[in-house]
Amino acid sequence: MTTFTTTINAMYTLDTPEPGFVVNLLWTVTGVDGSNTASIDGNSQFTVQEGTFTPYSDLTQEQVIGWIPPEQIASAQACVQGQIDSMINPPVSPQSQPLPWAA
Repeated sequence: MTTFTTTINAMYTLDTPEPGFVVNLLWTVTGVDGSNTASIDGNSQFTVQEGTFTPYSDLTQEQVIGWIPPEQIASAQACVQGQIDSMINPPVSPQSQPLPWAA
């Protein structure tokens, strides 16, 4: 069973409509299944302030992770799960073979 975590790596701000208004998040979803670990980076952009404004210095990682659209998190988790599945059961890849008529 894969355990997923989301981490905020960077936040970009503007000073409008409020000082420190977050307009872009860079984040990573990491999955761990036993000894297999995979991750993928994501980016979320915001143009409209929704809800109550929280000063930048008062933001928590949990609060900011909550701003990431659920479909972006789900998509990232699916990609990470695919990477882990490929580690557990590597796909069969075609192999180049010498031509049978070449000496």
